[in-house]
Amino acid sequence: MTFDEGRALFPVLERFAYLNAGSLGPLSRPTLTAMEERLRFDQEQGRGGHGWFTSVLELRARVREELARLIGASPTQMALTDSTTDGCNIVLSGLELGPDDEVVTTDSEHPGLLLPLHVSGARVRVAEVAARPTANALQAILSCVTPRTRLLALSHVLWTTGQVMPLHELKRETGLPILVDGAQSVGTIPVEVGELDYYTVSCQKWLCGPEPLGALYVRDPEELRVGIPSGFAQKSLEPDGRFVPAEGAARFDSGWLATPSLAGLEAALAGAPEWRFERAAEMAALCRAALRERFEIVGDGEQSTLVSFIPAGDAAAQAARLYDGGVIVRDLPGTGWLRASCGWWTSGEDVDRLLSALG
Repeated sequence: MTFDEGRALFPVLERFAYLNAGSLGPLSRPTLTAMEERLRFDQEQGRGGHGWFTSVLELRARVREELARLIGASPTQMALTDSTTDGCNIVLSGLELGPDDEVVTTDSEHPGLLLPLHVSGARVRVAEVAARPTANALQAILSCVTPRTRLLALSHVLWTTGQVMPLHELKRETGLPILVDGAQSVGTIPVEVGELDYYTVSCQKWLCGPEPLGALYVRDPEELRVGIPSGFAQKSLEPDGRFVPAEGAARFDSGWLATPSLAGLEAALAGAPEWRFERAAEMAALCRAALRERFEIVGDGEQSTLVSFIPAGDAAAQAARLYDGGVIVRDLPGTGWLRASCGWWTSGEDVDRLLSALG
């Protein structure tokens, strides 16, 4: 598939310079078609009967396998969730942290991680890394680790500045369990979970799947308690609610996920080109260089595909004005920044439209 062929698959690109996959990715025609076909199939089958239920389980298994392949994991280590936030809650509820425990995070985390951390019961220590040299992040985070630290919880790519955090170095230096918010990484940069313990995936952002869908990698499912059980958590159940957990990370599945959404995600995963990472990096570099000529770029996030910058005037008002002009970017609440998300479908013309619309 060529770039022009791939770009032509997204209807939204016919109207907009779409630079907001960091919030929600564009949906392709094959994805939309798969959703429509699955919805029709479900209605024709009455959403019941052995054959239909078998088709659902087979669909879940295929999606689980593809998501595992994306991050270098086994399907038995993957749970299907509805968001990265869901994955964070699953892990933190299973760890059973208390007031004598500490968790280290950063000062640029999304509420989807921060709020579960706050209600976990542990003391949260915050390392200052945002908009500072990424090379200093490792030491900044390590300096917050104490003998009471039970978990490191942070993003792979910071959603505000696009900075890539040194996950594997942190694991090697501390040996501590790590919970990773992968919302801004999977689908846009290569990911290998390796020795990491927990890694959440957003399927509706860079993977261009329907919402709400996500996934959770658990390195050793047997070591994490099922704290938020769904019907998929058990392989046998007692009348009083006691249960034997299902095999592998499927015990952490969020529950019943809409089959049209799963079918759409399957199509989106199948449609991602092999050259997606290189193309996205190239477009992000182009966008960053163009914006730097006129605006202050926030952070040194050259390794990711998020480009945050300080616009002239109010960021929220600018984002609304850009939308009216056919350019979609994200204003980052409370920062005064705008964020452009460059995907493999982004063109040089999209970047030109952004610069032109900024005036």
